[in-house]
Amino acid sequence: MFEKFFEWYEKRHDYARDWMAKTGGDVVGCFCSYAPEEIIYAAGLLPVRMLGSHEPQDVTEPHIFGMFCPFCRDVLAQGLKGRYDYMKGIMIAQSCLHIRQSFTSWKKHVPIDYAYYLYMPNKVQTEHARPYLKSEFEKFRKSLEEWRGKEITDQALRESAELHNENRRLLHAVYELRKGPNPAITGLEAMVMVASSFFVDKKDHNAELNRILPQLKDRQLGRETGARLMIVGSEDDDTDFVRMVESVGATIVVDEHCTGTRYFWNLTQYQNGDILQDLANRYIDRPPCPTKDWEERQRFPHILQLAKDYKADGVILIQQKFCDPHECDIPPLKEYLNANGFPTLFLEFDVTVPLGPMRIRVEAFLEMVGEEELF
Repeated sequence: MFEKFFEWYEKRHDYARDWMAKTGGDVVGCFCSYAPEEIIYAAGLLPVRMLGSHEPQDVTEPHIFGMFCPFCRDVLAQGLKGRYDYMKGIMIAQSCLHIRQSFTSWKKHVPIDYAYYLYMPNKVQTEHARPYLKSEFEKFRKSLEEWRGKEITDQALRESAELHNENRRLLHAVYELRKGPNPAITGLEAMVMVASSFFVDKKDHNAELNRILPQLKDRQLGRETGARLMIVGSEDDDTDFVRMVESVGATIVVDEHCTGTRYFWNLTQYQNGDILQDLANRYIDRPPCPTKDWEERQRFPHILQLAKDYKADGVILIQQKFCDPHECDIPPLKEYLNANGFPTLFLEFDVTVPLGPMRIRVEAFLEMVGEEELF
């Protein structure tokens, strides 16, 4: 049932090239989920978020610090190796220092026609963030218009916003089917479903979601659900890890990271007739990553509510090695979740670390969770 999503995920580069041949459009690579895809798509371009290959890289040392997170180094390696050579442009909305360095090195060392740095505010908890981000979106819009030689109309922006909203609604509808005692999909299927939406035209992705939704409502997985787990933390599309976790007596029923719910959770609300302001409000209001979750930590109650709504038995806190924002966030988050009755397991990710030791720790965590449920 999920074969098309797995095909898109595994053959993302083939899809992009086919899309270009079919539409005559170009592809713009995005370094972060804060990139305003709606504006890119309204310009007739396909926004594609760059992800790594989960393979040890050997080409980035001259261009990025070895102490930067493995994900950012892996993403840069894909550019240096020519895996994204079909891209005509790249852009980033400011988030963390490490991914910004990937963008800067890519801009300097990978042939492209267009590069744009969008000054997304890190302090979103201020009244000034909304008009400021709208002004940055306006600059980005004009920059794309100058590059493409074509006006991006408000109507095109509204149509793009609604197309992206529809994708988010459909993803929500699938996630709702994970709340019950026998989830209709596995965590692996959910991960690939969401991650594939980074590379695929939302029209195609929506069509596939609409195709499978009626079938999912009566679907039986034919496997024990086991412990219901939640994943929280750094970027994660490590399918081998999720497959391993779900092979040892668990099902991942929900997540909170930027390649999962944080990407699609909130919709663009049409409030005042100003589509750019509406889009800016959406990105300001989305569940924040730790770089934007201050002074008040607003994501903690959101994470707790997700754990409750999806009836999680435990939470796996994941951190890409050297990911400073999450490294500072995880200790208080662990304490917060433990205090609210959710046991946690912390795992540090690195593409060079084998899954064997992680499997042992996950199995021990599941034993602990099972023992707690007996009392």
